[in-house]
Amino acid sequence: MGRSIQQGICRTVVSEFNPLRAHTMAVTCFIRYQIDPFQREAFQRYAEAWGRIIPRCGGNLLGYFLPHEGSNDVAWGLIGFDNLAAYERYRTTLQHDAEGRSNFALAQSQRFILREERMWLEDVPGTREAR
Repeated sequence: MGRSIQQGICRTVVSEFNPLRAHTMAVTCFIRYQIDPFQREAFQRYAEAWGRIIPRCGGNLLGYFLPHEGSNDVAWGLIGFDNLAAYERYRTTLQHDAEGRSNFALAQSQRFILREERMWLEDVPGTREAR
């Protein structure tokens, strides 16, 4: 999925949040990837790079997960934010991060991500470990 489509999805989802609660509501971006199972290692390198990039840009990386048993083409990524404002700061920082831009470009050029879906979830208070 192209970055412009992803950004449009993020903008749509963000606009659906209740702005009166946004300053106190912790959120998690739940990303489902359909990957090329023959390029699993390429996706793993992509995910490992996010392990450096996401925390540096202000996100709380909860983890990336590769298929192990069952479906061999579905992977997951979870990124937490203290609130919607923290997510907006993260997005701005990420747009200027050279390694982040390079990682997105790698995924597009190698085409190991066939499809990407994002869901935004409100964290249940007291259930996500603070970092």
